[in-house]
Amino acid sequence: MRMIFAVMLLLLGLAAPAQAQTDGAPWQASITGQVEAFRAGDGEAALAFAGQGFRTQFEGQPQAFYAAIVASGYGAIADSRSHSFGEFNRVSDTAVLQVVNFVGRDQGLYEALYQLVDEPGEGWRVQGVALRKEAGLGI
Repeated sequence: MRMIFAVMLLLLGLAAPAQAQTDGAPWQASITGQVEAFRAGDGEAALAFAGQGFRTQFEGQPQAFYAAIVASGYGAIADSRSHSFGEFNRVSDTAVLQVVNFVGRDQGLYEALYQLVDEPGEGWRVQGVALRKEAGLGI
């Protein structure tokens, strides 16, 4: 898991110069929608923001999607108190890598690297997330 996160961060740095947060970046609305759905325990809404592969795999089983995400170590996102957007990299016209910072219920800090694709007819959808715990405490 850490190796995947390190490789994705390396690609983020090499692919193009990093860009600062842009207010209203369309993919950020999808991330926020999914995060809020996870916080509410709403598997159906969270799955709606996931990529086609996830939607196909968990078709008709949105709570199984939610349970699988939490069981896979992403409970820190579902239990987070807040999130904010960091740097992003537009890999192409239809793909982006977005850093998201979370403060957990335990006041722990977490950093996630989201991979999103602009799916035809669907909009920006989450294809994958790499999450790691950061040093320090949030307030």
